[in-house]
Amino acid sequence: MRSASATITCIFSFCLLTTNASAFAGNSPIADTGIVADGATPQLISRNFSFTEGPTADRQGNIYFTDQPNNKIWKYGIDGHLSVFMDSAGRSNGMYFDKKGNLYSCADEKNQLWMISPRKKITVLINDLNGKKLNGPNDLWVSPRGDVYFTDPYYQRSWWTRTKPEIAGEKVYVLLHGSRKVIPVVDTLQRPNGIAGTADGKYLYVSDLNGGKTYRYTINKGGALSNAQLFANMGSDGMTTDNQGNVYLTGKGVTVFSKQGVQIAHIPIPEGWTANVAFGGKDRNKLFITASEAIYILDMKVKGVE
Repeated sequence: MRSASATITCIFSFCLLTTNASAFAGNSPIADTGIVADGATPQLISRNFSFTEGPTADRQGNIYFTDQPNNKIWKYGIDGHLSVFMDSAGRSNGMYFDKKGNLYSCADEKNQLWMISPRKKITVLINDLNGKKLNGPNDLWVSPRGDVYFTDPYYQRSWWTRTKPEIAGEKVYVLLHGSRKVIPVVDTLQRPNGIAGTADGKYLYVSDLNGGKTYRYTINKGGALSNAQLFANMGSDGMTTDNQGNVYLTGKGVTVFSKQGVQIAHIPIPEGWTANVAFGGKDRNKLFITASEAIYILDMKVKGVE
């Protein structure tokens, strides 16, 4: 999530980078590329928020997402019911469930990383790095072995008293499983933002939103990254992957790339900015889309991965 002025700038930049993407076409079916259900279009669930972000699904397929300006985490159940999961939610942004049902959150009210148990017990995993506040944890992904990778760009928040970062550079970090050891793993991007890994834990995708590119890294034993490769000439706010290895990037709608980095689809969303995506539903075949003040859902042929 960005400030309003930054959002406008990003939207403009993203439009320049996606000249091949189709414009919103009302309720017209999306072109058949083998991933979207036949005749399906994005369906509006609600437009009752200030800025939606951070969608992630639990084991049952319920989707949790944030409304950061209003400091809430919401739940969209597999029964179609919307409810508040947590109020005073640390200004949560990106989130992700681990295999034990714990909800990890980029809680940037105090620039922390949280773990929220199924009983809503909050554990602060990272409060600072050597006494210095993180820039503002933005998005995260938990690997199959339990390592937590997160991006740490600096977006000035209205609820902060500070006006500049305490840590030089905007980096990607990993919190190693079973420890409080935090290691920087990428420090070469202008503004790391969206992040997602593959189901087998072999690769990590990271977006450089300001640089207008997305990279793929090999995840090494021990959690370090190597073999940085340009995956797409497009930045992204949030992102996800499906069971075919396709990667879903966001910004102006949702743009889908094959695992080879070839654009295979563009899903128009009638909102100013599409912030993030995740798969949910009982069969993991519902694409849940957070877009500015609204949330949407789209029936898919492919499925998400845990």
